[in-house]
Parts: sequence; structure tokens; C-alpha cells
Amino acid sequence: MKKLLLSVTLALGMVVSLAGCSNTTGNETKDNTSVSGVFTGTSTGMQGPVTVEMTIEEGKITKVELTECHETAGLADVALERIPAQIVEHQTTTLDTVTGATLASNAIMRAANEAAKAAGLDTDTLAANAYHAQAGEDEKWSADVVVVGGGGAGLSAAISAAQQGAKVILVEKSSFLGGDTMMAGGAFNAVDTVAQGERVLSEAQKHTMDSYLELSASDEALHFDQFPEWAEVLAQLQSDINDFYAANAGKTAGVDMPGFDSISLHMWHIYVGGLRQMNDGTWIASDIDLARTLAESALDSYDWAGSLGVGTASHEGAGETLYTVLGAMWPRTHAYTAGVPLIQVLKDAAEAEGVTIYTETEATKLLTDENGKVNGIEAEKADGTKVTIDAANGVVLASGGYCANPKMVKEYDNYWGDDLTDHTLTTNVGTNTGDGIVMAMEIGAATVDLGVSQLMPSSSPIKGTMTDGIWADASEQIWIDGNGKRFVNEYAERDVLAKASLELDNGIFYIIYAGSGTQEADGLCKGTSLDAGLFGTTVQSMVDNGHVWYGSTLAELAEATKNAAGGATPAFTEEQLREVIETYNSYVANQSDPDFGKEVLAGAIDLETIENDPSVGIVISPRKASLHHTMGGVVINTSAEVLNEEGNVIEGLWAAGEVTGGVHAGNRLGGNAIADIFTFGQIAGEHAGAAK
Repeated sequence: MKKLLLSVTLALGMVVSLAGCSNTTGNETKDNTSVSGVFTGTSTGMQGPVTVEMTIEEGKITKVELTECHETAGLADVALERIPAQIVEHQTTTLDTVTGATLASNAIMRAANEAAKAAGLDTDTLAANAYHAQAGEDEKWSADVVVVGGGGAGLSAAISAAQQGAKVILVEKSSFLGGDTMMAGGAFNAVDTVAQGERVLSEAQKHTMDSYLELSASDEALHFDQFPEWAEVLAQLQSDINDFYAANAGKTAGVDMPGFDSISLHMWHIYVGGLRQMNDGTWIASDIDLARTLAESALDSYDWAGSLGVGTASHEGAGETLYTVLGAMWPRTHAYTAGVPLIQVLKDAAEAEGVTIYTETEATKLLTDENGKVNGIEAEKADGTKVTIDAANGVVLASGGYCANPKMVKEYDNYWGDDLTDHTLTTNVGTNTGDGIVMAMEIGAATVDLGVSQLMPSSSPIKGTMTDGIWADASEQIWIDGNGKRFVNEYAERDVLAKASLELDNGIFYIIYAGSGTQEADGLCKGTSLDAGLFGTTVQSMVDNGHVWYGSTLAELAEATKNAAGGATPAFTEEQLREVIETYNSYVANQSDPDFGKEVLAGAIDLETIENDPSVGIVISPRKASLHHTMGGVVINTSAEVLNEEGNVIEGLWAAGEVTGGVHAGNRLGGNAIADIFTFGQIAGEHAGAAK
């Protein structure tokens, strides 16, 4: 988040008079023109207080300035610019909200209304001046390819299609580009054997690999009776591991044996990570062809993103940068430039390829010709203007999932049961409501796995977002319950973590973390500084806003947790914290977790250094699960073509990203979403751009 300072001043000739009732000295007045001065109002936005300073000259609002604003950069930018300008232009605090920034829009209007009250302006007159945009004449546009959705998948598809020489129009219903890609934390899974060769395989990793060698195709728990095609992947994985051991004979894990990864291992993690039983007793698994396409193409997709200007680091020299994002199951996670910078790079790349981008333009219907080929869309601008867009080649759907539509998630749910409600919080942007899936279903598209969604266990207990907490590599986290006890394998899949946490009081748990870039070669986490952070927010800021607890010693940390117990006694005692940390440290030292079988153990917390270095300490982040990713969506093949209920290709329709299903089955691995959107976004764009 960033603190923004915006001001808007318009010529007095553009405004109209308002009735007022007080002046800057507080004296009552019946003469509206005598009201002049600067007045302040405050309201609450998504990320904290929003404060407005309103300048009034002779009863007219001439300037509206946001002097305090913590709303998320990129998501609220249009609202922060447009709403103050329209307040001045139309002399009202009642305006249309900005799509995708409803909470920020309303917060600005409420704050401005409070400032107007402080000035003594007549709020009834302000309300009477309410301004709402009016629809214009119907419009008609044309292109070779129309892309619906401006997140990572949509931008990738648009760029890829344009690189094929196609004329491309991209429409995004929100006021900003990026979608959930802009909210992602910079984790991209890809098999990178060169980078793995620069690492040292840990003892715990080798134990896991040995356990894979012990698996048998006859093991009923693997469900090969229902998904026999995956038996070949297990056989290939066992062959890959044996070949690796033979090539590194005489080397020792934890000492000089290099890191290991393979396409078969990534596919195996996709399979076992997504193999799930639904509440009705049925089992689901990832489509093996889509899983193979993802595993085989992810590194190329990562490098393709790098060629566009996205900050990436693969192959030689990247060994030390690989990590394990929460729920990834293996240290194959690559970092990249995330958030607003990522989307800006993709936007620039799209525009450089000639892509025309329209925000605040919502696709409402897929159009087909007499033969059923998709040849365009109907859309609507934020002001209600109707738009028809012809697409000679066809349409790429990249409109995201439906986690911001918890009613839809609950309607289809066949996995979480009572753990979900119509009001479950989400990490997603508010525009991810399943529109693309519904439009595709209306023309006969098949869907798969709509009954399962993913909860992000490590979300904000208050807002459901992934912000306001500090957590990183899953191998370095310690998860504790309200009694200071570990309760789960922190390296497990996200749904396993979420289910375990939901069994706790109010679903609240706590992550102990001391790394944040301060882990040294000996594997000891030397502590977190107050300048460290996540998603652009420092630990100091999170402490100040009451989102995390921090202490430069265990005693200070225990004292800081008093707020969780109403200030009467610490939520955690120093003794509780020391016991769980020292026990975990012993597991790291022995590379064995007898309590929960954590597969990769790293990040022992160096309590001695922390206790004696006031510049670093330990953070505890309260967390709770919220909706994060919907597994289900339209059915696609490996060319990203959408299929109908009979399994046939719907000509002229491609899809990529969270609008699709089949890739992740019952649970998506952490770090696979961005690999998915870049891989299938690029594939969809290539095929759509080359279509005739």
C-alpha cells in the first residue's frame, strides 16, 4: 500500500452554488456565499482511514484533497482521482462508485460529506446534485481477437495473439488491469534443473524422495483404479529418482548432493496435491494432459514473461532464489516482479504489440454465428453504453474465477460444507464473480470441478486479504494454535492447512516467523527487522495498525500478544513460545518432524542472536482461512480451446486462467496459478491469433 496525496482544483465557472449554514469560525450564517475555508472529514476505507480536506470558496467546493489514504495502489487509483474531481465538478458527494474500487469510492464520498457538514453546507442540496453517468449511443467495434479479462491470463493471451499479427481488443470490467494477478505474491512454480543443480538437497527432501520409491501402483490410496493414466507418471518419477541417485552416487544429502526436480515430480505433486474426495463420495484428479502441459511449459512461460520485461531469474545463478511458497510441496518456486509493476510491464508489452485496451467495459454475452462459431461479444460500459464487438478469429475468455461471489461458491460447493457461507471473506478482487463461466455455459460450454474451491489459510482474519501479515517460505514457518502448540504440517497443501485451522477456535491460528530475508548459510533465521515487509507494507506499519505482534526478544513478543487476551494476560507466555520454537529447532537440526512429518524443514530460529540483537526480532501473524481460488471452470484442451458438453471444440472460443477447470482438480498447489495463467494464456493467444 502507499500513502497517496491527491488534489483536484477546477475552475469556479464549472461549479454551482450550494446552501450553507456555517463559516470557518463556526458562526451561523444564512448567506451561503460567506462560507469559505478548508474543512476536514474522515471515513474508513478498505485499508484504513481516508481523510479529505475540502476547500470552499464563497459556498462553492473548489478543491478536494486526500490527505490520508491507505488504499491499495493500482486497485483504487481511478477512484482516488475521479471521485474528488467529480465532487468539485458536480458539487455533490453522491456519485457512481468506480468499478472494482467500491469501498474506496464510498469512503471518499463519506469523508467528503463529513467535510461538507463541518463547513455547514446543506447536505440535502449536495444530495440533490447527485450525478450519475448516462449511457451513450450504442457502439460497434471490430477486431480479429477479443480477450475478455485484463489479468495475467488475459494480458498474456492478448500479447501472444498480437504477436501472431492479429488485431486484438481486450476488455476489462474493472477500472484497473491486473485482476487477482495483481494481488498475487510473486510465486511461480517451474521445474528448473539448472537452478536445482546449484542447491544442496536436504536430508528431509531425500526422505521424501525415498518414500516415493516405496510407493506401489497397487496402493489403493493412490486411486489408480479410477485414474490409471497417472500410474505412468509414478513409474517415470521413480525412474527419474533412481537415475538421479545413480548419477550422484557417493554424495550425501545435506552435504554435497545437488537439488532435484523433474517434470514427473511436478506432475506427481499436481496429482497428489489435487486428488480429493468430494462430499458426495466421488473422487477428482487433475486432467493429466493439462497437468503435463503446465509442468513441461512452465519454465518456458516464465522465461517468456522475462522477455516481456517481467523481473525473472531462472537457470544459471537462480539456485539460491528458489523457495517453497505456501502449499507448493517442493522448492521449485521462482520469484518474479509482482503486483502493480508486473501488470504495468504486461500492459506496456500489450500496447507495444498494438493491443487496444478498454477498462470499465464488462462483457455480458458471447455471440455466435449460424454454425455455432463464437464471433464476438456484447459488452457494456460503466455508464451503461452498449457495445457490440465483432471478433473475426474468435474470443479468449480470461475473466477469472468466482471467489468474490461466495453465494456462487456455496451453491456449487461439494467439498467444504458448513465451513463455507454466502459471506465467506476472500483474497480476491471484487470483480471475480464468475461472469465468463456463466457466459460460456449459456452457449453450451462444459464445466468441470465447480464444486471445489481453495481457501487461503494464511489470510487476514479481518479482511480476508493476504495482506497485513508476514509469512514466506513454507519450510520456515511455525504454525501454532491459541495454546501455543503446533497443530499441522506447515508444508502441506493449502486445503489440508485450511481444514486443520478451521478446527480451531474461530478458525484463528498464528504464524511465527523470524526469517524475512535474514536467514544465513547455516540455516538459522537471524530475525526480522521492522523495515521488512510483505506486499509493500513494513512490519512497523503492520505493528502500528495492530495486524501483527513483534518483539525483539521472546519476552517482548509475549507481552505484545496481550491484545489477544483483552489485555489481562498475555495470549502467549514467554515459556510457551520458547518451548515451541526450541522443539521446532530440534526437528530442523535432526531433519525429522516426528509430530507432523513436515517434508522440508528449514529456518531454525536463532534465539540467542535475536535475544542479543535489538535490531531484529520475531513476528507473530494472526491468520484465518478465506476464499482464494476456484478450481472449477470451463473445460479446455491442451490448445486452450473450450469444449462443449459432448467433448467437441466450440469453434472460436479459447480460455485461460481461473475461468477454466481441470488443471488443479481438488486443490491447487501454491505457485501453480501464475504458471497456469502465463502458460495457457500464451497458448490461447497463439491459437486465437493464428486462427482463420
